[in-house]
Formats: sequence, structure tokens, C-alpha cells
Amino acid sequence: MTQTRRDVLRMGAALGIGTLTPNILGATTSTPTLLTAKRTNIQLAPSDYPQTEIWGYDGQTPGTMIRVRQGDRITRRFVNELPQASSVHWHGLRIDNAMDGVAGLTQEAVPPGETFDYDFVAQDAGTYWYHAHNKSVEQVARGLYGPLIVDEPEPVDVDRDEVLILDDWLLNPETAQLDPNYSSRHDQSHAGRRGNYITTNGTANAELTVRASERLRLRLINAANARIFPLALSGLDGWIMAYDGMPLERPEKLDGRFLLAPGQRIDLFVDITAEAGETANLIRFDDGEGYSQVAFSVGDSAASKSRRGTPSALPPNPNMDVSDVATARTFDLHMEGGAMGGLRNAEFDGKVMSFRQLAAANQFWSFNGVVGMTDTPLAELTSGETARVRMQNDTVFPHAMHLHGMHFRDVFEDGTLGPLRDTLLMFGDETREIAFVAGRPGKWIFHCHMLGHTASGMATWINVT
Repeated sequence: MTQTRRDVLRMGAALGIGTLTPNILGATTSTPTLLTAKRTNIQLAPSDYPQTEIWGYDGQTPGTMIRVRQGDRITRRFVNELPQASSVHWHGLRIDNAMDGVAGLTQEAVPPGETFDYDFVAQDAGTYWYHAHNKSVEQVARGLYGPLIVDEPEPVDVDRDEVLILDDWLLNPETAQLDPNYSSRHDQSHAGRRGNYITTNGTANAELTVRASERLRLRLINAANARIFPLALSGLDGWIMAYDGMPLERPEKLDGRFLLAPGQRIDLFVDITAEAGETANLIRFDDGEGYSQVAFSVGDSAASKSRRGTPSALPPNPNMDVSDVATARTFDLHMEGGAMGGLRNAEFDGKVMSFRQLAAANQFWSFNGVVGMTDTPLAELTSGETARVRMQNDTVFPHAMHLHGMHFRDVFEDGTLGPLRDTLLMFGDETREIAFVAGRPGKWIFHCHMLGHTASGMATWINVT
């Protein structure tokens, strides 16, 4: 269902949430850096096609890279030059709830022609990104996202650091314009909006020139609306160093394929093992066929030193322990709905409706029998309290579950814990359990990052006091 500004405000009122109104500041001691959302035309498709109209931060996609050092303060004055209200979410960062950018929950969406000042400290090193969080299924698909990199206090032992944002675009094959049906019933009831034109950093057939034996840090970000990227390496030795910005205690050697779901990030260290004149590749798999997502053309020169050993782990971020898991309160999240699902009825907008009635309203998914945001949260927690959420996916489709403001760990049947993440990929008919420590006070959304699924029902929230 297309969400209007009135819908957003009504949702906030229904939740009893005080919103922050967009603010146009007067005289200040310093002028914040601007982050402007605007319409623009770019050469997205090959040069024999016309330019594509997109929405981008600072008139480009991906938007301007925001890069700071751990502990630095980030201030951005968001300027909305779009024809729709919008807001900015800083995906994966632990920040004050008022800065989280969720329209209708943490702030009012910023109307066209107005501004909002975001101000927070980047306490965690890692790979993050920012994106629109009002009408996200449309605004992110139009190109409203960008990288946010928080560097460690001390340089890490790599020769180069490359940010790679993966996306897909649904283009008209004749006009190269974006398909304007962002609320397609088929997409929202199935796997979500999947594009037919795949890019890295806004470019198809991306290529980088590298040196033999060079060690690179590759920061992979999946900005697609719904596409899960199955990936592998060729001509590269690689290790996973961090998931969703959070370093692993021990790097994981890559051997075969790995997945990157919408909203997720993975930091890799890779050594170029291809010889001079050869090409290494980050490979993407579609329907069993392998394609080059990024080609690494190996030049004639070689790196100053040859690395063939496992890299040292990245320094951990502070205060990320998940303790007292065995005694933590457990909350259940039951996912139902979608095409070929068994959802008979659910509550929507205060009324119990049949699945047929929900489909007529372009709503297809429920959490615990409720479609969309509820008056009461999934969990009421106190800051510092450990909680568990047992999630059961009784649908036939995968869902990338993203928790704002906090990172969590998988809880396995033997009691061991998985790596820290903020976005978890759950497949159909799968049950998973996560544990996390309640972070800063506020109302934190928990939703599917297949953004069409959020727009058609898959969103709840956690209240931290």
C-alpha cells in the first residue's frame, strides 16, 4: 500500500508516539554539511540508451560517501528537494532514537522544501549505509541511499579499501526509465521488487585495476529492494572479517558461495592471486549461471609484499557482549502470509480481515496475526536488559529481518551464539532465535528489509525505556 504523509502521521498518532517535527534552524555557530535529496538524470543504462531519472542524495547514486573515524560526530542537514516527504535512516549505527530517521516512529517525515538536522556520534567502526525511510519501497528503489564508513582508530593492514554497493534496477528495456509501479501486488505478495539491471556503485560491469598479490578490503553493501546476492570469488583468496559492521573474533576463510541479503553488509579481506594480465572476479550467481559482479584487472606491477596468511581480526567495537542469554525473557514473532501462504485472516487497521480482504488492500503479511505496526510493541524492555526473540517463518519466501539500533546474535540449539548482525536472512518454513541487549531508550522498528514486504505488513517495534 502506498503510504502518504497523512498515513505516516496517523500511524504515529495511533502508536501514541510524540514525533519530532522538521526543523529549519536559524542562526547557528556553524553550518552543517548539507545532504540534499533531489531528482536528477544519470547514464545508468549503456550509452546508447537515454539517461534515467533517479532520486539521489546530492544528485547522485550512490549518494555522497560519508566517511569518519570511530568516535567522530556526524552532522548533516537533510534538505528535501523531492516531490514526496522523506527521512534518512543510518542503517546499523547505534545512535539516539531521535536520530534514527524512521518516519512516523522517531520523527515526522520531512515535507518537500524543508529540512531536518541529524546529529550523532559514530561510536562503532565498520561498514554502514544510509537510505530513505519513508515510502522506502519506492524511494530506495529510485536511488536514495549512500555509503557510511566508520574507520578504525588505527589503519588496518591492507593496500586498498574499496566500497562496493550492489543494487538492481527495474528498467523499461526501451526507455531505460524506472518502472513506476512500486506497489505491484505481485511483487509485494511474492519475493519483492526485483530489478532486471544489476549494478555496483551505479555501474554495470564494474571493473577495478589491481596489482598482483595486493590485499584489498572489500566493503560489500546490498542496497537492493529484495534481491539476495549469491556471491563467490575467483582469482582471489578471501576472508570474512565483519558482518553488518561488527568484526568477527576470528576471520572466516571463504570457500565457495556466500549470501548477501538486502540491508546486509560484509567486510572481506582479499588477496589477488590472479597473475598479471589476468582478471579476478567477484562472481554473482543468477539461475545457476555465474556473472562478473566486479572484475579486478591485474596490472603489470605487484604489491610491495606478498600476503598469503590469515589476516589478524579487526578490533572489536565496545560494549557488544550479549550476556545472560539463558535467563533472558523470550518473545515470539510469527510470520505469516504472502502468495501460496496459509494466512486465513489477520488484524489490519483495527479490524480483523480475511486474506482476500487484505489482498484487496494490497496487504499480504502479518506478524503475530497483525498486519503492519501495532499499538503495543513486540517487547517492552529496559536498557541493558537481554532479550530473546524466537522467529517462525510460516511463509514460502525469504525475509531479511532488520532490527534498528541494536545488533543481535543467533541462538543455536546447543546454546552457542552466532556472530553479531543487525539483519538476518530467514528462509521459508525456517525457525530462528536471536538474542540482543536492549540499547538506547526509544521506539525501535523491527522489519523485513525486502522493502515491499514492510510496505505490505511486515513491521513491528520494540520499546526500550
